[in-house]
Amino acid sequence: MSEALKKPLPGDEEAKASILEVGRRMYDKNYCAANDGNISCRTADGNLWITPSGVSKGFMSEDILIKVDMDGNELENKGGMHASSELQLHLNVYRERPEVGAVVHAHPPVATAFACARKDLDIPVVTEALLNLGTVPCAPFATPGSPELAETIIPYVKGHAALLMASHGVLTWGQNMMQAYYRLETLEYYANMLVITGHVPEPHILTPEEVKAVEERRKAYGIEF
Repeated sequence: MSEALKKPLPGDEEAKASILEVGRRMYDKNYCAANDGNISCRTADGNLWITPSGVSKGFMSEDILIKVDMDGNELENKGGMHASSELQLHLNVYRERPEVGAVVHAHPPVATAFACARKDLDIPVVTEALLNLGTVPCAPFATPGSPELAETIIPYVKGHAALLMASHGVLTWGQNMMQAYYRLETLEYYANMLVITGHVPEPHILTPEEVKAVEERRKAYGIEF
C-alpha cells in the first residue's frame, strides 16, 4: 500500500480543499451536470465535511461546505445552506466501512448508462479495472435523496470499492479523497471499455410507479417548470 493511503485523516482545511479540488475535476470531466453529485470527506476529529444541496460542483467555495457529525447533525454551516439531500448515503458508507475517509457520488455518462440498464459491471475485459475496482454491483432502484436510497446501498458497501445506483448514478469511496475520486475515473474508464468492446447495455425504462415516485420527489425538492 502506498504511503499516500496510509496517512491520517485530514484536518478541516485540508478536507475542504480536497472537496473543492475533486468537485472541479468532476465538473470538468462532465461527471456531474448542473448541480448534480455530492462529495464528503471525514476529518481527524471523526466528523465530516459535505457539499450543500443545489450547487455546481465546479464552482464551490469553502464557505458553503457544511460540517456534520456521524449522526448527520450540523456542526458548522457558514453559508446557511442545506446539506446534500443524499447525506445519508455517505453516512451509511462510513458506518459500514469505518476505514473509509471520503465518498463521491456522481453521474458519469457511460457508467450511469449501465446504472440505467441496472447491470453490474462484472465482465473482466480490462486489467486496470479488475485490479482497482473488482466487480461493481448495481443497487436496486430508489428515488434520489430518499431514505430508501440510502438503505439500498448497505448490502453492497462491504467488499466493494464502488457501486451503481439503478437509473441514477454511481458511488465510490476510498481511504482518502483522491482514492475515492480516482476510483470514479477508473469506473468510467471501465464502463467505456465495456462499450468499446461490444458490451452495450440495454436501458431499463422506468415503470409508471417509478416515474410517479420520481415526480413526487421533484415536489419535495421544490423543482418547478
